[in-house]
Amino acid sequence: MRVLAALSGGVDSAVAAARAVDAGHEVVGVHMALSRNRDEYRTGSRGCCSVEDSNDARRAADKLGIPYYVWDLSDEFHDLVVTDFLSEYSKGRTPNPCVRCNEHIKFDTLLARADALGFDAVATGHYARIVIRDDGIRELHRAADAAKDQSYVLAVMGPQKLARAMFPLGEISSKSEVRAEAAARGLGVSNKPDSYDICFVADGDTKGFLERALGQNEGEIVDETGEVVGAHTGAYAYTVGQRKGLRLPRPAADGAPRYVTEVDTARNVVVVGPETLLSVRQLVGEDVVWLAPDVPAADPTPCLAQVRAHGEPVAGTVTLAGDRMLVELDQPMRGVAAGQSLVVYQGTRVIAQATIAKREV
Repeated sequence: MRVLAALSGGVDSAVAAARAVDAGHEVVGVHMALSRNRDEYRTGSRGCCSVEDSNDARRAADKLGIPYYVWDLSDEFHDLVVTDFLSEYSKGRTPNPCVRCNEHIKFDTLLARADALGFDAVATGHYARIVIRDDGIRELHRAADAAKDQSYVLAVMGPQKLARAMFPLGEISSKSEVRAEAAARGLGVSNKPDSYDICFVADGDTKGFLERALGQNEGEIVDETGEVVGAHTGAYAYTVGQRKGLRLPRPAADGAPRYVTEVDTARNVVVVGPETLLSVRQLVGEDVVWLAPDVPAADPTPCLAQVRAHGEPVAGTVTLAGDRMLVELDQPMRGVAAGQSLVVYQGTRVIAQATIAKREV
């Protein structure tokens, strides 16, 4: 097969490309330049898509003996990921930019270009497994290494894109195994730190990034009774379940910690309350992606629901009702916010994904 290997400049994508070469595929490496300011360098493990990453990707391709190209996707990334991130926060929702990047950039824009150039598949360094059944159905599963599993952020890709994806690291047992393999292959990125947090917020200050982009907008922080208990400089900078950074002048009457329970950007109000108000039993998702054609969507189906990349899954049942996905939880789940990605599993298999529209106690 002709395989386009996405080379981020990190160790995972380099080893994934090497394994695609070992499998006998005709591999071409491509680095996606996503930042509009690529002259800046990474700060340790923060940030990505810098000139340093591009150079590391080139050296990996040279070592593997494969062609290498840089594609400037910075405009697409800004318009489809960064703008969406700011728009969602401005509405009081909590987006996951990694999900949007995988949806719109790595498995949409990249695949479209791969199609136009005659490639059969795209290989990435994501940690997830694809299982091909005897009947031809492709299943997306968690990676063998649960600590690195990325199936949560990949669930949005849908069955058509899944059919064109390759994840050579899915069966690897640990990240240390990947680094050891990279070192054995002579890849210079074997000890390069992993990137983390939001890649386009290189300093890790998400609140500062939002303030610079959306401006300050002073408003009130109120408790569950409506009493004003504090002030803020922008409701968009808060998320449901948040405890730190509230800077309330006095504690609750009972001395218990207070958490953000609601973000109302229309009124520019942040509501706080006790931990008990964070628990929900029903989740409603929109923009549904159903990855299991063999699973009856209209019938309540046992599942495990997850709302964070490495969050603890909670047992329940999932049902499709029109264009929405309903999940009834067996036990309450804490700190769920509109805008989060909701992924449901059966065992290790991803069944569906949706964006949380609302939550019910």
